Amino acid sequence: MSRVTEEEIREALAGVREPESGKDIVSLGMVSGLVVKEGNVGFAIEVDPRKGQEMEPLRKEAEQTVLKLSGVSSVTAVLTAHQEAAGGQTAQQSDGQSTQRPDGGQQQQRRGQSSGGGQQIAVPGVKAIIAVASGKGGVGKSTTATNLALAFARQGLKTGILDADIYGPSQPRMMGVTGRPESPDGKRLRPLENFGVKVMSMGFLVAEDTPMIWRGPMVQSAIQQMLRDVEWGELDMLVVDMPPGTGDAQLTLAQQVPLSGSVIITTPQDIALLDAKKGLNMFRKVDVPVFGIVENMSYFLCPHCGERSDIFSAGGGRREAEKLGTELLGEIPLDMVIRETSDGGQPVVISHPDSDHAKAYLRIAEHVWHKITGTSPSERREAPRIVMN
Repeated sequence: MSRVTEEEIREALAGVREPESGKDIVSLGMVSGLVVKEGNVGFAIEVDPRKGQEMEPLRKEAEQTVLKLSGVSSVTAVLTAHQEAAGGQTAQQSDGQSTQRPDGGQQQQRRGQSSGGGQQIAVPGVKAIIAVASGKGGVGKSTTATNLALAFARQGLKTGILDADIYGPSQPRMMGVTGRPESPDGKRLRPLENFGVKVMSMGFLVAEDTPMIWRGPMVQSAIQQMLRDVEWGELDMLVVDMPPGTGDAQLTLAQQVPLSGSVIITTPQDIALLDAKKGLNMFRKVDVPVFGIVENMSYFLCPHCGERSDIFSAGGGRREAEKLGTELLGEIPLDMVIRETSDGGQPVVISHPDSDHAKAYLRIAEHVWHKITGTSPSERREAPRIVMN
């Protein structure tokens, strides 16, 4: 099968007409986030949010048009809201140039500007920031973020984790950390630390059972402060445990934080995969590389007989990753040990370091680091000695 190019796809989409103006969707600048990988094509179509339902036939026409091209095995087109910035310029325009990444993908070089036109938050001393995200809650995003952060640390990387899930902060409990951050000058906070990982969370500043009844701008301001006004020091990796979903707070965070890339967490059932697709396309829309998908609660192994049960269906994450032109980074089973260790503040990567579960997180972490740097953590330094509390 011959390989299809982005130019061929855009030429084909130039034959798809926006019904109201009669002009093609390419010349109108409606096509964004075009990704091509081994015959799998994904892109977004910018539309007026008030006409989203009316544009569904246009989306289907665009998908079918690209699917007819030689070398195309699957197509995923999504409708996204077209927003006007000040002065009438579209929000998708950005001041930057495309640069090649070690993993073969491309990242927008923003020169300090987000793709939405806002100033990005500078985090001095932090070499790489990754977002661990999900399209919906309840898929194990925070558990995965915690164990990935600890896996980075076990592989010798100076690591921090930012709990950006303001409405449901989980990191204090999962990382086994209590107390309040100190402020030596009354302006900047020192993150707490456990297992060699620095931790910052709104859960350190409010009681665990206190509801956070905040609007989007307040959430964004809090996240900015936890990045800008925290003494993270020198870090190789900062893991951001993102809020679930794809609303305004998540989009703004993806735009304003200088992310090296993102990891999408899902479970195998169809409804979770649909939301994972939304999360993935949100990052593509703002030119943040998606390193791949982690399928959590992938299967269940009976602790008594060893029989495998695919409680939430089988192979959904792998099929979706292929459709979306990204990688399946790993499959994490549904297991009581993972749940118990996370709830108990002794995550499985630390409490059961030689288990298959811990090794799975370690493989994912090493793969993500390689995508960012083109090297493995073992090429940098010896792993530190982590002391159990």
